[in-house]
Amino acid sequence: ACIMIMVLFTLLSSLFKQAYDITPPGLVTCLACAYIGSGRYFAAYRHEFIGTLLMIGFTFSPGKWIGQDALMVAWIAHVCGVVASDKLGGGPHVNPAVTVSMYALGKCSYTEGFVRIMGAMAGGLVAFPLYSVLADNLGLTQLGGPEFSSKGDEDGVAAGFSEFWATTLLMIMIYVLNWELNFGKYHYWIKQTLTALGIRYLIETFPLAGPAINPMLGTTWYIFANGAFPDEIGHYFTYWVCPFAAAVFASCLYAVYAGGTVFGQKLPLGPVKGDAVSSSKKNK
Repeated sequence: ACIMIMVLFTLLSSLFKQAYDITPPGLVTCLACAYIGSGRYFAAYRHEFIGTLLMIGFTFSPGKWIGQDALMVAWIAHVCGVVASDKLGGGPHVNPAVTVSMYALGKCSYTEGFVRIMGAMAGGLVAFPLYSVLADNLGLTQLGGPEFSSKGDEDGVAAGFSEFWATTLLMIMIYVLNWELNFGKYHYWIKQTLTALGIRYLIETFPLAGPAINPMLGTTWYIFANGAFPDEIGHYFTYWVCPFAAAVFASCLYAVYAGGTVFGQKLPLGPVKGDAVSSSKKNK
């Protein structure tokens, strides 16, 4: 009996070692967050996880697997990928900066926001190794990821500045297309297509940080490429501090324009939108 127990423990140890070797750092913690709140936000977690898997596959493959020699084909593939990942993933944020803005504007609770971010991180940690294996087996070009050279920018100031403004513009685009414009019967398809084109434009316009325009992408790619968490402060400043600051800044701009609160607090300015409507009615 003792010998059998020792054999079982040896087998268990071997299985644990194999699982440990192939599990990306941080994945277990991210998965453990799925049932925070007794599973109340599991659907949101699932949407973020699946949406991130699809988003990385659909939007990182253009230029690598599709349209390698044709920029227009790569752009079209990227647009289709953004729309498809959102539709199939259930409309996830797939971007911690977007989630921070939604929390700031009162669109989700702190707990839901945290669970969504963990779901997106888990999806990113699984996606890059998964698509790497797929590329190896199918003889495809390996996908790349966002990264910046710390040479001459150890603290990530220049790269962070780029990510800040790219994220700010991304958030404004999201507000306008989702909350301010209505394209009627085909609203979803039009606003998602315009969102995809906007993201592609921002990628081309703000290249200093890769770009990521998404904290999850910057860190999960680093973990995949290096097998460990980043140890440079510039990475966290560029990919987390600056996008989160941009998300809050953009939220304040939107609150000044449309009204509402930021982190539950009414701003002393605005709403510009309400004043404009009132002025228009008086003139009539």
